[in-house]
Amino acid sequence: MSHSDVEKASAHDHEQVVLGDHLVIEKVRDINAVKGAKEVKAVNNAAFAAAVKQSNLSPWSKDSLILFWCMFVSFLCSCANGYDGSLMTAINAMPYYQNKFNSGYLGAGTGLIFSIYTIGGIVGPWFAGPIADRWGRRAGMFVGACIICVGTAIIASSNHRNQFIAGRFVLGFGVSILTTSAPSYCVEICPPQWRGRMTGFYNCGWFGGSIPAAGITLGCAKINSDLSWRLPLIFQAAPSLVVILAVWFLPESPRWLMAAGREEDARAFLTRFHGAGNPNDPVVELEWVEFKEGISLDGSDKRWWDYSELFNTSSARWRSLQVLLMGVFGQFSGNGLGYFNTEIYRAVGYDDSMVFNLNLVNSFTSAIGAGFGVALADKMPRRKVLVWGTFVCALMLAGNGGLSAKWAHTPADQKNLNVGRGAVAFFYFFNIIYSFAYTPLQALYPVECLQTTARAKGMAMYAVVVGAISFINLYAGPIALQNIKYNYIFIFVGWDIVESILWYFLAVETVGRTLEELEDIFSARNPVAASKQRRTVAVKEDGGVVLVDQ
Repeated sequence: MSHSDVEKASAHDHEQVVLGDHLVIEKVRDINAVKGAKEVKAVNNAAFAAAVKQSNLSPWSKDSLILFWCMFVSFLCSCANGYDGSLMTAINAMPYYQNKFNSGYLGAGTGLIFSIYTIGGIVGPWFAGPIADRWGRRAGMFVGACIICVGTAIIASSNHRNQFIAGRFVLGFGVSILTTSAPSYCVEICPPQWRGRMTGFYNCGWFGGSIPAAGITLGCAKINSDLSWRLPLIFQAAPSLVVILAVWFLPESPRWLMAAGREEDARAFLTRFHGAGNPNDPVVELEWVEFKEGISLDGSDKRWWDYSELFNTSSARWRSLQVLLMGVFGQFSGNGLGYFNTEIYRAVGYDDSMVFNLNLVNSFTSAIGAGFGVALADKMPRRKVLVWGTFVCALMLAGNGGLSAKWAHTPADQKNLNVGRGAVAFFYFFNIIYSFAYTPLQALYPVECLQTTARAKGMAMYAVVVGAISFINLYAGPIALQNIKYNYIFIFVGWDIVESILWYFLAVETVGRTLEELEDIFSARNPVAASKQRRTVAVKEDGGVVLVDQ
């Protein structure tokens, strides 16, 4: 019997539903019929709640620690991307870099150098999906990391602007391959009850890269030579070097193994890492039933050119819609302003020394916001976080824009420093809220919405969208800040309100379900409404779970 049968109504007052060989769920119509009930609560899926309640997986076992190491290697893949975000912000303000390349602090020259990275990010995903599908998720991470090391060598040795731009393209190309494979790998190896925190932590690698980059550039800014900008560029290869050395010692994704026809290896992975060595663990039983139902051995992942599974059914189109929404909104909610933090701080009166310090502090405070988001990722509803988080981002940007406007229109001899401090404070709060709402979900939400056989190519599509929106941010951003200054911020205020409305009507809730059982939700006539439905279960004193089918 399929796991979804648990959710269907029954004409009987009391019955048992068997999932696999060892997972049993009672189903009753009256809560008073449950003997020994300790707790009554609403859940998204009774089968999943029962399996997790009866599982004995410990986070402190040796095999769980190996999973955490796999997660950390994936985290390093995200660090490579985050490092660049903070790196170029700081390097662009260094006098030796400006003397070498004469790109200007703002304007079209800066926009080209910043945005060529995203052009590489748009080209790379077309190779990333087929690599990850054909040779596995680890192969994608390895290839991406190698290309990043090549890009680092090109850019760090640059003496001419064209070479620097070429290095930026190669870096973007490599990062897009790395960040297509890594989140797919991370979400596919996670036990379902830990999926939110583990995959959410992956994307916090942005801060694992941006904070060291801000610190390194702060220290190197005092060097009176070209090493002031070359050294930070060299360190950009450090996370990728660790990935290259470690990735082939990690276990392969069980879902990729299943899709590749290696059923015994996939089951062995689930038994070892999701069942603590117990092949009869309820979570393993539930996942295995769903693996056999939901993972195709002849899907489009076997054909490098075939992207049809992203759009060929209503379920696929709804899944792809969630990916596209996160790809656009995750990059165009005002967070692209972060590449130009230094100029935003200068605009409200801070000198060069304080600009670097504020840039570093902003990375720390944003990381704290993301950390809270990760800690709650397995419990917080995705929909509410995205709707309300985006709306609060609009309010914070409105505060920043308003105070920036007041500062700009105040005569120099009458300026109040508290106005500038207030503008920076609102910008800090925007980054904290954005990091809380979006940073964990930017990687988590797309990969959990996609089916296994479409996940790598779906994440490649996601990377293309992210690259395209990032190009707009990085090329248009410095031009807009130069020409319309603080008014650029108000564009994002209005757009964030639009995003909140669209999230409310279109976002599908994914928390509290395994990856495979989300097919029941996306196949529904109205996936948004189906995803919001909750079931009542009673948890018994012996750990059993009873579905109350009222």
